[in-house]
Amino acid sequence: MNGAESLMHTARAARIDVCFANPGTTEMSLVTALDSVAGIRPVLGLFEGVCTGAADGFGRMAGRPAMTLLHLGPGLANGLANLHNARRARTPVVNVVGDHSTRHLEFDSLLKSDIEALAAPVSSWVRTSTDANSVAADFAQAVRAATTPPGGVATLIIPADLQSAPVVGPAPLSKPAAAPAPESSRVAAAVESVRRGQSSALLVGGPACHRGALESLARIAAATNCRLFVETFPARMDRGAGTPQVERFPYFPEQSAGLLDGVERVVLVGAPDPVAMFGWPGAPNRMLPEHVEVVSLAGPEEDGGAALAAVADELSAPAGSGSFATFNPPPRPSGALDANTLAVAVAATLPEQAIVVDEGATSSVLLYPALACAAPHTWLTLTGGAIGQGLPCATGAAIACPDRSVIAFQADGSGLYTLQALWTQAREALDVTTIICANRSYRILQIELMRAGVGEPGPAARALTNLGEPALDWVKLATGMGVPAVRAGDAEAMVRELERALAEPGPHLIEAVL
Repeated sequence: MNGAESLMHTARAARIDVCFANPGTTEMSLVTALDSVAGIRPVLGLFEGVCTGAADGFGRMAGRPAMTLLHLGPGLANGLANLHNARRARTPVVNVVGDHSTRHLEFDSLLKSDIEALAAPVSSWVRTSTDANSVAADFAQAVRAATTPPGGVATLIIPADLQSAPVVGPAPLSKPAAAPAPESSRVAAAVESVRRGQSSALLVGGPACHRGALESLARIAAATNCRLFVETFPARMDRGAGTPQVERFPYFPEQSAGLLDGVERVVLVGAPDPVAMFGWPGAPNRMLPEHVEVVSLAGPEEDGGAALAAVADELSAPAGSGSFATFNPPPRPSGALDANTLAVAVAATLPEQAIVVDEGATSSVLLYPALACAAPHTWLTLTGGAIGQGLPCATGAAIACPDRSVIAFQADGSGLYTLQALWTQAREALDVTTIICANRSYRILQIELMRAGVGEPGPAARALTNLGEPALDWVKLATGMGVPAVRAGDAEAMVRELERALAEPGPHLIEAVL
């Protein structure tokens, strides 16, 4: 057994069964070890950002890590944007990055770089193996770091000669600590806060957005009439029929003041104190108004579900109490296709237990409310703001949950960052239906120009935010990647093509011309 094989045996013992890979010469021993050790599915991504984004989507849905296999510093660098998103989502991901043989490092060959420095900003744990017999133990530590609450990205760097050197065997695994419950004093403070009714609010994120925690959230609201909010970009949220109605916290800071009229206290559960995405001059940095008192019930590393259940119990809120959405999908839309009719078309046709990966940017503003009474589903969002996450995340989610339909609601501009994910979807025959919101512009940048005080953008600003000259042809792009694709120009066509795609196995793409 060599170092690479010992790592793969350790990975299997840790229940890692998928490796999203774009390997190179320094990872050949790890590649061949995938043939020597059964049970780990190799999934090729044509760009490292596809691999890291797919690992994020897999980890969000499976609740356990996938492995990525990346080539040296440049390969890791190509995947950093989606590792940034995974870090913000607190997704368990284990990166394995090859490095030059130890005897070759001193010669400063062309691909040599400081891999640890590249990995550090997006990783909660980074290590370079220094001995072949430590490779498996280092990997076991990486798994533990990635799965310790609240979850995170762990990166292990392995020189090529350590991968191929003979070793004793795999390493034992240690069980990560469970998420701790919050202190009773914080539960008491939260109970006192929510008893103020409409002048108080709960703001949830992380695992507090999962179904069991949402049931406790509904109990609390029924007992107190407090308001319920979810962070703007939750990693994973159960939605639709059978879940409580929870308002989405706004993206723009100027919207939060009006939304929170009358609210004096906000209790945070698994969500940070919200801040603005950008700090424009004269705009607030924090999203909550200054007069609002912040009460922390559970941090991201704590058990938010247990915290909400404890509050509900202290309020003597009966199990099963609360208001839950009933299945009431909207009628199928007709007429012109715009952001509203597109959102309604998705809500009207959404299969039960679908996974909706939302990177629609400005086109998805109306999607969240439209899905409130749709079929039960899981909603994943762009947690870190680094675009190019949607198509890879949908790919990983489909591999994690092969029995569930996946819908990638994708803005056209950001979809181009990781277009290669379509090829992986075709190669792996994944049940992903991609909806391209084709407004042929970086619309969010046009909005931000206005917010920055730019009255009428000049020709340079218009050129840098316009994708219509020439117009992108997503039907040809997808077909070239092996994914069947069509174009929908009105609401009736959108519904028809959605129903067809969702009824057929394998990947599909619909370009929605807005």
